[in-house]
Amino acid sequence: MLIKEMTPQEIRVLQEFRRLSAETMGVATITAIKHPIGGGDVPAFSLVDKGFLTVDAGRENFTLTPKAKDFLAYDPKPEFEEGGAGRSEEPAE
Repeated sequence: MLIKEMTPQEIRVLQEFRRLSAETMGVATITAIKHPIGGGDVPAFSLVDKGFLTVDAGRENFTLTPKAKDFLAYDPKPEFEEGGAGRSEEPAE
């Protein structure tokens, strides 16, 4: 799973793209993201190295890659059985 190759700070950066419905964010916006520990622009540059973001020549604007969009599109649902699952739908005689 992709999440294993990312730190909590990196995941938080990607979540901010989703929260803002943005494909590109400036370094100031990324630096302003609140992290429980660490943060700044380091997680964004790390995501560039991992192929989740690209950065412009001035190193000021970060853009999602298809890999990041796939990650953000993943919406896991808990698996559970509904009552009556596996039972026959035939009426009792």
